[in-house]
Amino acid sequence: MSDTYLFRLPASSGDMFDAAEHLPLVVYFYPKDSTPGCTLEAQEFTALQQEFRAAGFTVVGISRDSVASHQKFCQKYALGIPLLSDADETVCRLFDVIKEKNMYGKKVLGIERSTFVLDTHGQIVRAWRKVKAAGHAREVLDFVQNG
Repeated sequence: MSDTYLFRLPASSGDMFDAAEHLPLVVYFYPKDSTPGCTLEAQEFTALQQEFRAAGFTVVGISRDSVASHQKFCQKYALGIPLLSDADETVCRLFDVIKEKNMYGKKVLGIERSTFVLDTHGQIVRAWRKVKAAGHAREVLDFVQNG
């Protein structure tokens, strides 16, 4: 693993998102657009976006969904945070969030809901794995505000 976790991915805005230009950064990984847990998590991060900004942090969500899927998801739920498309799983693998899951009795590889706080050097200062969506954004905000 590298010491820095910098990346570039296409964003729901249609632009490329370069993590190095947005540090410090909160990066949350989620399995799929428009599913109940992922929608709740995105809505909670959106609701707290101004407070994250006031603390000096940008928040981005990453999944394997396409930019077009992200755009529909953002539009449908009025999401205000950039969603990044990692279709080839490069960034997912950098953060080690691709895990074996059991879906209806079948083993599949998927994104384990996880969140990382990157400092101004692109290093991970806090990680949450196997996250439960409800209330998680508030927990992350408390960390970035209070350390």
